Amino acid sequence: MQRKEKIIIALCVIFTVNSGGLYYAGANPVLAFVITAAALALLAVIVGDATEQLGSRMGPGATGILQSALGNLPELFVCIFALRAGLDEVVKAALIGSILGNSVLVLGLALFFGGLKNGTQRFRSEPPKMIVALMMLASAALVVPTLAHELHTPAEPHIASLDIFLAVILLILLAASIYFSVKGDPSVAPKHEESGDAKWSMKLTIIVLAAAGGGAAFVSNWFVEALQPAMKTLGISEAFAGLVVVAVAGNAIENLIGIQLAWKNQADYAVSVILNSSLQIALGLFPVLVLLSFVLGGAVLSFVLAPMLLAALLLSVIVSAFIIYDGESIWLEGLALIGLYCVIAAAFWWG
Repeated sequence: MQRKEKIIIALCVIFTVNSGGLYYAGANPVLAFVITAAALALLAVIVGDATEQLGSRMGPGATGILQSALGNLPELFVCIFALRAGLDEVVKAALIGSILGNSVLVLGLALFFGGLKNGTQRFRSEPPKMIVALMMLASAALVVPTLAHELHTPAEPHIASLDIFLAVILLILLAASIYFSVKGDPSVAPKHEESGDAKWSMKLTIIVLAAAGGGAAFVSNWFVEALQPAMKTLGISEAFAGLVVVAVAGNAIENLIGIQLAWKNQADYAVSVILNSSLQIALGLFPVLVLLSFVLGGAVLSFVLAPMLLAALLLSVIVSAFIIYDGESIWLEGLALIGLYCVIAAAFWWG
């Protein structure tokens, strides 16, 4: 284990212990919120590192799947506790915010910094095109229950049944996309590992992964408990808290690897990693949470979205598709994506 990794783990332990102390002491909600958000972000980094070490023994395809699945653990726990607390609108905004954070903000930062350092960057457009096509299908699927609800169609009284059916369909698409990624396209470039990275033993990897996963469960509970009073104190709406704050704390940190790869001029892998993170949320995390919400107690999560959330989702998918379609990018396109994210986030500040 390298010195940097030891420092991250040490910081994570410090922030996690302090989060628990602030929670049980009933401390200032804003301070507790900031500390638990930092602990959650550090846990996401550790889960990502441990997953990469575990997946490196199973090949690049399995590594990508593990990173997508286990990398979403902190956000999964946050959303579960938020649903139990009745914050279904925060969860919806957080899930859409995660997609926006990846497809617009992180992709924009990657293209911006990669373009500034390396000039015009070129990448194989076929894998990103497949991901964006699946994202468009997932977004289109979310339009159906929203329209059924907003237009008061005969399907409106049966939204719960429609949600369950849609969740099953999306999970089938996820399984098919995983199979294709692993088996269907052998021409996809393998993951590049940095030289000099220390290899963890299997025992150490499992211990770190289990500890980080357990820590994420506790910290997520403390995070949600601090979220509500912090929103009232700071005057933050549920929509903005979910779309920006929860989404960034839950999963944006781990996707900084995409920005690093673009900076190193590995645009192929950077674009695929960033867009694939959005795909896993749309086809995996969202439908899993919808199904779980029926048995968790608390709020029941639905695919019915507020019109602004749905519009933001569709805009993010369409714009990112246009950016990657020609297989090349410049820094100005990245800056435009960052600007779009800021505009969307600002529109949700008031709710």
